[in-house]
Amino acid sequence: MSAMNDYLENKIVDHVFRTSSYTKPTVLAVALYAAAPGETGGGTEVTGGAYARVSNNPLNTNWNATQGGTTGDSSGTGGLTDNAGVLTFPTPTANWGVVTHFAILDAATAGNFLLYGALTTPKTVNNGDPAPTFPAGALDVTFA
Repeated sequence: MSAMNDYLENKIVDHVFRTSSYTKPTVLAVALYAAAPGETGGGTEVTGGAYARVSNNPLNTNWNATQGGTTGDSSGTGGLTDNAGVLTFPTPTANWGVVTHFAILDAATAGNFLLYGALTTPKTVNNGDPAPTFPAGALDVTFA
């Protein structure tokens, strides 16, 4: 499950229903959180121990269309897109704690908070653990 935050909701409303245009971001960076973000951002993003956001920029080869697959425009009926390939974070060199949420931002550092959601199963990430991943198709974003 995912949700848009206020920033993206307002940009879409202004773009679709009003006179302002919204230029899609050129960077989509997936971040991990140890405390829940919300409508205005917040939460506690993981830091230290080699942590870095993972870029999965807006390209057909990076995100599946709503009907599945990476070719053609979306034509599905469920409003779901997900990562087309594996997303791999750096191998932790310190304890990252219990990761409970993810977010998608429009920059590798700082940036505008766009979407967020809870992980299906929280994951404790410790020093020396294998690099955390989202397998292909595991990071679901639903527009409904």
